[in-house]
Amino acid sequence: MCDLKQFAFWFIAGSQDLYGEETLKQVAEHAQIMAEAFDRDPVIPGRVVLKPVAKSPEGIRKIFEEANASPFCAGVITWMHTFSPSKMWIGGLGINKKPLLHLHTQFNRDVPWASIDMDFMNLNQSAHGDREHGYIYARMRLSRKVVAGFWQDRDVRCRIAVWMRAAAARLDGERSVVLRLGDNMREVAVTEGDKVEAQIKFGWQVNTWGIGDMAERFKAVSPEDAENRIKEYEATYEIPPALRNPGKERIAMMEQAKIEIALTAMLEAEHAGAFTTTFQDLHGLPQLPGLACQRLMEKGYGFGAEGDWKQAMLVRAAKVMASGLPGGVSFMEDYTYHFEPGREAALGAHMLEVCPSIAAGKPRIEVHPLGIGGKADPARLVFDAAPGPAVLATLVDMGDRFRMILNEIETLAIEHSMPKLPVARALWKPYPTMQDAAESWIRAGGAHHSVYTSALRVDYFRDWAEMMGIELVLIDRETKPVRLQDELRWNEAYWSGR
Repeated sequence: MCDLKQFAFWFIAGSQDLYGEETLKQVAEHAQIMAEAFDRDPVIPGRVVLKPVAKSPEGIRKIFEEANASPFCAGVITWMHTFSPSKMWIGGLGINKKPLLHLHTQFNRDVPWASIDMDFMNLNQSAHGDREHGYIYARMRLSRKVVAGFWQDRDVRCRIAVWMRAAAARLDGERSVVLRLGDNMREVAVTEGDKVEAQIKFGWQVNTWGIGDMAERFKAVSPEDAENRIKEYEATYEIPPALRNPGKERIAMMEQAKIEIALTAMLEAEHAGAFTTTFQDLHGLPQLPGLACQRLMEKGYGFGAEGDWKQAMLVRAAKVMASGLPGGVSFMEDYTYHFEPGREAALGAHMLEVCPSIAAGKPRIEVHPLGIGGKADPARLVFDAAPGPAVLATLVDMGDRFRMILNEIETLAIEHSMPKLPVARALWKPYPTMQDAAESWIRAGGAHHSVYTSALRVDYFRDWAEMMGIELVLIDRETKPVRLQDELRWNEAYWSGR
């Protein structure tokens, strides 16, 4: 998984020279106390780095120039301890390339009723200063997150943490690669897209490597290395007797271990954070990567089947945002519906590639035939997803922009055994209802591939979409398909004019 402490968030307190040295000294002291408290709090995922008090146009511009040049700065937090004339901020904000969070708080929680005087008011006037600061953001039409509340409150820190995780995913994508093994599935529309625009918008390099490169690495993996990897499997998953003993099924598991080792080396060599495969391009491999893909997702890589690089990017972004949180993130696909009145649900799975981070129990490695791809029976992890609230997210290319569609869902415990469906699977109830959710998803152009996560809420994706400058369509408990149709028309006018 991703170490979020590699990402730094610069904390800037705003003031001005008119208040004198004593006031500015107190502003700096208070900012230091706050920054250090944020940095120590385990709720805060990244490092909080205090910067000098911003009190002049030249100083402010210099801070933002340094932030832009820093490969580790993932975002900037601004807070106006006193009044800080916002014209001073135009030069710095105008060149800024980092995500912004405007923290509207104050150092003291309570008004000191008995002792309050004008000196106290001049020092502690965030209610005044942050309104001036907020105006210049609005006037310059700058994207930012606004968090209001007392800085020591847990809810405030949790909202900051959500934004930080989204900013970390953004920076991770700017320096990463989607390694495509082959092209997308032939004749499929939704897995296509503008890779040049994706690199401009998201920063991701989306490139293709021949499956022959992968096959050569696969052939070079030694049996000893494969056996060592299988020992990891035996310590982590259920292994049935047929896979523990010599024979065809153990060979199938060993082939997946070799694929995992080879693919890991290839991903590391190319500095890739995500990858895709397709069953239509397997020349030189004995079977479709199944267990190998599941394992790599479990380690934090993004993945998309049938060449779906957009979902691979989104899986990786969600993996980064979810690092260290309970729950999981996986590539997913809607497969079939259950239309029993009052118990409507969707059954999601894929041929092989669902991440075990979402499993309810200990996954089991099994080997079964796969009626597509024309290769040997592949090994895969079989399990049911853990019940509880979750989110489905998908990223689609609308031609003139990217759109992300979210659906809040409730994952259900699977009450019936499915012995003839040996794949990882999830059963969920979409909100607001099966019918309305399906109509809304289809109306919005949602793909059949998605990112499934029990670790993240909608607000993580919302912050990420805001930073990326992309459209977001939400389907939740309050959604009405007719109203959503109107919202899509309004979005068309808004985004077409950008």
